[in-house]
Amino acid sequence: MSNGPHGIADIADWNRLLEGRVAVVTGGGDGIGGAISALFAAHGAVVEVAEIDPVRAERISREVTAVGGVIRSHVVDVTIDDDVTRLADAVLGTHGRVDVVVNNVGDYRPLVGFEESTPQTWQRMYDVNLRHVFAVTRAFVGAMIAAGSGNVVNVHSVEGMRGFPRDPVYGAMKAAVAHFTTCLAVDLGRHGIRVNGIGTDLTQTPQVDYLTGYEDVEHLWQSWAPVGRVGWPEDQARVALFLASELSGFVTGHNIPVDGGTKAGGGWLFSPRAGRFVNRSKHL
Repeated sequence: MSNGPHGIADIADWNRLLEGRVAVVTGGGDGIGGAISALFAAHGAVVEVAEIDPVRAERISREVTAVGGVIRSHVVDVTIDDDVTRLADAVLGTHGRVDVVVNNVGDYRPLVGFEESTPQTWQRMYDVNLRHVFAVTRAFVGAMIAAGSGNVVNVHSVEGMRGFPRDPVYGAMKAAVAHFTTCLAVDLGRHGIRVNGIGTDLTQTPQVDYLTGYEDVEHLWQSWAPVGRVGWPEDQARVALFLASELSGFVTGHNIPVDGGTKAGGGWLFSPRAGRFVNRSKHL
């Protein structure tokens, strides 16, 4: 059987998996986006960060540059069409191409129950969790088609892959990103473009704090997540690197839960007290 275009010897040499690639990371100044920006730069990518916060934008550029990475930050709001156009013009005007786009921006706020929600909260959920994914992807996909190659990674949430009772509208937006990922992969595969998604959960970031106030019950992580610990932005970044690199060259149209096993666990929780999994318990 042939080893295909990449033999074992070639794979062993992939120490810098994105060498020379141009990668756009939205929300790339901190948290999961910041970890992706830093890891991509460490693997040789020229990273173009879209970041709404000037302080975060400057900090990620300074930190990555200090360790020898190549990075440039753009202070833009990807929910605004003119800003997306400005970002695309800057990136394509400089490089003439883009190899990887990571759509990372998203937010669960305003978190309101459906009965209290309004058209205004629905619109905000749409803008910050779904619409910009369309806008940013469309801004760059033409250049990918022209080049005959490219890679899109959409960071959404495990809440788009299971029921989310706290805010069905948020869950619906994340589910839409996941299905957009699958549909776009089928549509663009013939152009050499791969599209995959990441469903995040239980990841400690500046946006979502899973640790403060829970210091006295850390032993319950074995109940909350099958892997038994909190997730970190670097956990998400490593999967994004896999999906953006040729390590996943035959993978497209998939949404990978990077959640410590919460989706796989469904409604089952491990009870240290009982020493077994339970699906209902007053006390774990």
